[in-house]
Amino acid sequence: MSRLLKLGQNIKHYRKMKNLSQNELAEMINFSREHLACVETGKEYISLRKLFLIADTLEVSLSQLIDFE
Repeated sequence: MSRLLKLGQNIKHYRKMKNLSQNELAEMINFSREHLACVETGKEYISLRKLFLIADTLEVSLSQLIDFE
């Protein structure tokens, strides 16, 4: 499994733990829902700045999002 896909799966996992839809999270981080969907499926890259913002919004550490094991 690629690291991009695993990162996306981790974001999706923590998003669902917070009971947020893709739309809700996307609005909170000023992203389009479509772009967030592509990130969650490992089809698009994400900037480090946005990754920090997602971690802060989901109240998880960056290391939790980039745990590829």
